[in-house]
Amino acid sequence: MKCYIGIDLGSTTTKAVVMDAGGEVLGRGITNSRSNYDTASRVAKLEAFISTRFTLFHRALEKVSGLQEAQVDRLLENLERHFRLELFLEQLNDLHQTCAVNADDLRYPGQKDRICAVLDVVFQKLAEKLQKLFGPGVRRKSDFFRDLAGSEYMAVAEEASKTMGVFFETLINIYDKSIIDVENRPPNADMAGKFLRALDRVLREEDLTVDPETIKQAIKDVLDVELEESYVVGTGYGRVRLPFSKDHIRSEILCHGLGAHLMYPNTRTVLDIGGQDTKGIQVDSKGIVVNFQMNDRCAAGCGRYLGYIADEMNLGLHELGPMAMKATKAVRINSTCTVFAGAELRDRLALGEKRENIMAGLHRSIILRAMSIISRSGGVTNEFTFTGGVAKNEAAVTELKKLVRENYGDVKINIDPDSIYTGALGGAEFARRAVEQEA
Repeated sequence: MKCYIGIDLGSTTTKAVVMDAGGEVLGRGITNSRSNYDTASRVAKLEAFISTRFTLFHRALEKVSGLQEAQVDRLLENLERHFRLELFLEQLNDLHQTCAVNADDLRYPGQKDRICAVLDVVFQKLAEKLQKLFGPGVRRKSDFFRDLAGSEYMAVAEEASKTMGVFFETLINIYDKSIIDVENRPPNADMAGKFLRALDRVLREEDLTVDPETIKQAIKDVLDVELEESYVVGTGYGRVRLPFSKDHIRSEILCHGLGAHLMYPNTRTVLDIGGQDTKGIQVDSKGIVVNFQMNDRCAAGCGRYLGYIADEMNLGLHELGPMAMKATKAVRINSTCTVFAGAELRDRLALGEKRENIMAGLHRSIILRAMSIISRSGGVTNEFTFTGGVAKNEAAVTELKKLVRENYGDVKINIDPDSIYTGALGGAEFARRAVEQEA
């Protein structure tokens, strides 16, 4: 099967989209961006191909006589759960072995055996604890391996260090060195075997009304389909570092404009707030960019800005929006510089302002900056589409809707649940069109 791939290498996350020859999206993948951009693009692409397999599994199982739609959904949900557990345990074992290798360090003379004994205990407990995250109905805060393993490792390692005579700092240093190596070699061998082993466990658990071998054969048939990388287009903040020729690189402005058009064909104005920049884009009826503006100084008002504020307040990034929604008023935030905004934040807290009111003011400040960029690009015309990671922030969306209504009236605002993939989607379409033009 011919596949067309778009990869959007952002400053915080890297996204990939796989599209078929007809322009239909087959799969999406995302990972945290790294200084090793080759690895980030490879992991995102791998995730998108895994997602593609599940799309094809769904199509195949829909054709199995006697399987109801609800059964298909449940089968695939459990298959993905077991498959993800298989991948996770493989990486956890890799991390264990890498930590053991790094324990043989000149900084820890004569301690290797003791450190390895502690690591054996730590990773046994980690495996027992973290497997529960892949149980039925369990919602994980993150699917990134580092996020899942990191916090638990700290807790388990600290406990083990107290009882087994190894400095906690030693265990942390070994982990910090090892996790980078493990992240740079994600599991990608024998994917078909992993899917089938996960499927065997699912079939043993399910009370089926059809022959399990029929289901297994349908899955095997999909796994036999070769997913051919016909063309790959890269875009995003780190696009110049992508391992592609210049012919396969497109600007993020063009990709976001086209991606938004594919999601919502009547879109004429696009606002994208990513990790490092904010873009106001005007497109025509074919998704071609006719004008745009970007923030011209730093990451103030972008995802990194919110991340900095979350760190200042010792909160998770996902907690900022819900906190702002509880505000009774919006405290005015004057600073546009990320660092100065942190200082202003501390001053406001010292003066007794409530955190939720400060967060409301912060979100209003971000959207006011975005509205200024949109205005310079040509204002809001016809349908308006909001994309990027910040589009998932409820407080930012609420403030945006309010300001658009105040300045432009009742304009239709589109926010797709998969808006973070907009740039990668545009890249995939550029890839598909490049092959079409060559034909």
